[in-house]
Amino acid sequence: MSGINKGDKMILSTTETIPGRTVKKVLGLVRGNTIRARHMGHDIMAGFKNMVGGEIVDYTKMMAESREQAIDRLIEDAESIGANAVIGLKFTTTSMMQGAAEFLVYGTAVIIE
Repeated sequence: MSGINKGDKMILSTTETIPGRTVKKVLGLVRGNTIRARHMGHDIMAGFKNMVGGEIVDYTKMMAESREQAIDRLIEDAESIGANAVIGLKFTTTSMMQGAAEFLVYGTAVIIE
């Protein structure tokens, strides 16, 4: 198998190997990211929630959406160079400015059998 075939699903792994599969070719670094800004109305509600405790649902939802968008972009990057898997997947967030953060996912694009 070389590259990804239409209909095949990209394999993503945080480990360096995938049990039962052999890495045939390393294609290099791939990444996906998104930058999100907080919403003032949500910040006010989060402040109230912070006083009484509990999950800040709007921020949890925003982070989940950011993570999924970054993964989708990583998959697009990997597919564009012919990969059918990404190994060594890592996630990171960085504060970009007051009220905005980047969510980044990166790993090594490979072709596996």
